[in-house]
Amino acid sequence: MNNVDISNTLAVDTQGLASLKLAAQNQSPQALKTVAHQFESMFVSMMLKSMRDATPQDGIMDNNETRLYTSMLDEQLSQNLANKGIGLADVLMHQLSANHSLVNQASGQSSPGQMLPGHLAPSSFEAGKTIGHAASMAMDDALSGQSQTSGRQPKNRPESHVVDKARAFKSALGAHAEAAGRATGIPSLFILGQAALESHWGANEVVSVTGARSHNLFGIKATADWHGKTVQAVTTEYLHGVAHKKLATFRAYDSYAQSFADYVHFLQHNPRYQHVLAHAISATDFAHGLQRAGYATDPHYASKLVHVIEQVGLA
Repeated sequence: MNNVDISNTLAVDTQGLASLKLAAQNQSPQALKTVAHQFESMFVSMMLKSMRDATPQDGIMDNNETRLYTSMLDEQLSQNLANKGIGLADVLMHQLSANHSLVNQASGQSSPGQMLPGHLAPSSFEAGKTIGHAASMAMDDALSGQSQTSGRQPKNRPESHVVDKARAFKSALGAHAEAAGRATGIPSLFILGQAALESHWGANEVVSVTGARSHNLFGIKATADWHGKTVQAVTTEYLHGVAHKKLATFRAYDSYAQSFADYVHFLQHNPRYQHVLAHAISATDFAHGLQRAGYATDPHYASKLVHVIEQVGLA
């Protein structure tokens, strides 16, 4: 069967969608790629619709006809934006593919882990936390129920895509972690592991509800003594072991280097972390020390952090 490509057709072209459906039934890799891009287009369309709904519509040119054509324009615009890509299609292809060979054939990637450097680029972060959550599903799979149990994870080697993701994360941010390690005495591997956990390997950097970037890889909130930039974002806090969503104010930086530097300052100038700085001999000591000091409210934060540090160590 010939490959189906409807990326250059109208968003309302039902004939193109019918051809896509037929190709998908025949398990065409190209069809999977197109489906992923169509879903990305739908996601962008939803964002545009939300923006339109938030815009006052009481002008003299606002009527049913103009709103209809504006809606059609937004549909086509969303498809054009999705063709350029915001990262979601690649994530969906990885999640939907029955095996890695299908991903490789359709996208040309040697492994899913190669998507990580893209997440560390501004264009991908600007897509927002929703895409970041989808991209971090592979990490959630690796954690395999840590939020429900406090037992240790098996010491088996992680899947290859997790190792690739850890290797890419270390390559991108390892130098900053080493500088932070020299300043604090904490092994850089531990610091890099915490950055990976807090940011879901760079895919879930703190992003404001308006899409503003923060470069905040450690989830540090903006307290009363913080006089720098800030962003407001929805976060998960645990109260008596129960997760709750809330809006919080986080610190924002101009670069990842500043994020690591402020992390160092945050630990060194906060009395409750002095024990962590003095006894970060093993990953377990470091992780449990942070949890006891109140770095995070997640009751299983320490075990998750140890697990991610082990993954970084194998990269």
